[in-house]
Amino acid sequence: MAEISASLVKELREKTGAGMMDCKRALDETKGDLDAAVDWLRKKGLSAAAKKAGRVAAEGLIGVALGGKMGAIVEVNSETDFVARNGTFQKFTAAAAQIALEKGGDLEKVLAAPFPGSSRNVGDELTHMIATIGENMTLRRAAALSVADGVVASYVHNAAAPGLGRIGVLVALESKGLKDKLEALGRNLAMHVAAASPVAVSRENVDAAMLEREREIFAAQARQSGKPEDIIAKMVEGRLRKFYEESVLLEQTYVIDGENKVGKAIEAAAREIGAPVAVKGFVRFALGEGVERKEQDFAAEVAGQLSK
Repeated sequence: MAEISASLVKELREKTGAGMMDCKRALDETKGDLDAAVDWLRKKGLSAAAKKAGRVAAEGLIGVALGGKMGAIVEVNSETDFVARNGTFQKFTAAAAQIALEKGGDLEKVLAAPFPGSSRNVGDELTHMIATIGENMTLRRAAALSVADGVVASYVHNAAAPGLGRIGVLVALESKGLKDKLEALGRNLAMHVAAASPVAVSRENVDAAMLEREREIFAAQARQSGKPEDIIAKMVEGRLRKFYEESVLLEQTYVIDGENKVGKAIEAAAREIGAPVAVKGFVRFALGEGVERKEQDFAAEVAGQLSK
């Protein structure tokens, strides 16, 4: 059998968009003949993935996995909600979340990891699914949280299956207290994060660039009042306090009771838990956030297809 070089596999992959393992197999089957390997992939339907790669994928699923004192979350996108209900797609998302747990949420390591029950890695398995199902798909992002002593809790909104939905949240809590009560608090906090979408745990954690941008906007708004600069400065500080109350987790109104600040609710829960509780971090993934969705007139789309 002819020895297949890595550069030849790479060239075939660039030509076809097929997965690395599929390209290697095609070259093996055709004894290293590049053109014949392209035809082999086309006959298998595996080169079709390249044509689909430019299409917007903003549907799909968020997948969450927990294990020990860790939690991981992934977003896998598809073009339509119909595919998100496909069993193969759901199985892939659940597996990707579990692998993200093992790889500490490192997306590149997840994509390079072996996919369970397959000779392909995760990235190539995704390419194979694109060709098989017929839609563009992406493993867009992954993250993980861990604690030294405490729990990582999760919440999935609009669940399609256990651990799979349209919004996923992880919350990491450090505490030496009762773990079952800490877990219950964590779930409630994860629900709050899903609903209230905070940008940081505390004031100190707010991104400096975001804070400066808000300050500039508030100042520009205040100057429209025509008041002196010293009054404007006070107006800006007042609006920043309001920003913190709306955007910082510990200062938001707790959606579970609708009355207390989250920080106060955690202090109250800590008395039952039997030890202080610290929020070490949270991650919130909402399906398709930040993805530019292309709106196209259906009649124009059909006409465009007929003109090809």
